[in-house]
Amino acid sequence: MRICRYFLTIGLLALILLLAACGGENEDSGSESADNSDEQNIEVTLDSQQGEVTLPTDAEAIMAPYHEDALVALGVTPVAKWAIGESIQDYLEEDLKDVPKIEWNMPLEQVLNHSPDLIILEHGLDSYEGTYEDYKKIAPTYVMKEEVTNDWRKQIEVFGKILGKEDKAEQVMNQYNEKVKSAKEEINNAIGNETVAAIWATGNQFFLFEENRHSAEVLYSELGVQAPELVQSLSGDVEAQWNPISLEKLSELKADHVFLLASEGEQGIETLENSSVWQSTPAAENDQVYVLNDPSNWTNKGLIAAEKTIDDLLEFLVK
Repeated sequence: MRICRYFLTIGLLALILLLAACGGENEDSGSESADNSDEQNIEVTLDSQQGEVTLPTDAEAIMAPYHEDALVALGVTPVAKWAIGESIQDYLEEDLKDVPKIEWNMPLEQVLNHSPDLIILEHGLDSYEGTYEDYKKIAPTYVMKEEVTNDWRKQIEVFGKILGKEDKAEQVMNQYNEKVKSAKEEINNAIGNETVAAIWATGNQFFLFEENRHSAEVLYSELGVQAPELVQSLSGDVEAQWNPISLEKLSELKADHVFLLASEGEQGIETLENSSVWQSTPAAENDQVYVLNDPSNWTNKGLIAAEKTIDDLLEFLVK
């Protein structure tokens, strides 16, 4: 009997050890699975102008020259901001005032000095000092396809995937769409079918926004505001080159409201104020020319640029 009990005890001990070992293996397997899952989450593979590319989603020092709007919209501060000499995208300065500048053509030495761990470039690589291979040696580099470069909505989506912020990208787009819907109703109730135009004055030159030029797309396409005939005649296939319009031609602008975008002290403002031709246009006669001293959100495309443009429109058109 004692022998039987002895072997029974040994058998139970062996069974307990076996079960413990199996449990340990399952825990190790679970840990390994979790580790693999974490590894999968820190990389993303996307199609790009250069073909399929794998990028880290946990990058912190990010560089996306001229497209900082999309980064800021997603809650990311870039390691450097686009500039042409002293010129920057002023409308982003509330978020980027402490961020150092990098020249628009991305000099390799400047890029190296900022030590990025992710670089995002436009499809037109010829505008940069370095080549794709040059930048890729510095950090993982993503080159946007042309349709992504030209469409800020697609940028929000793509940047969201690159940065592991897809939920945030969806959230900010939903909020933007709600803003457009609300603003469209307010503006329509305020001005109905009255026409609106936007002019950028720089130096003593005047640039009339066509319907799809920069943030005018928000004004006409998204908010459904009526464009005056002169604007309609200039629209169509908007070419990359944006040519100034003469003061004589501006006299044909039969707009009910005009947004005049000009930095403070710009010569063009004085020119229009002293022009009897301009003063006889409907908007000027009815005191419905609105001067905005920061034109930067109007001359850019991006979610934040669009939101600020909508805010400008609401401020002056909805009273």
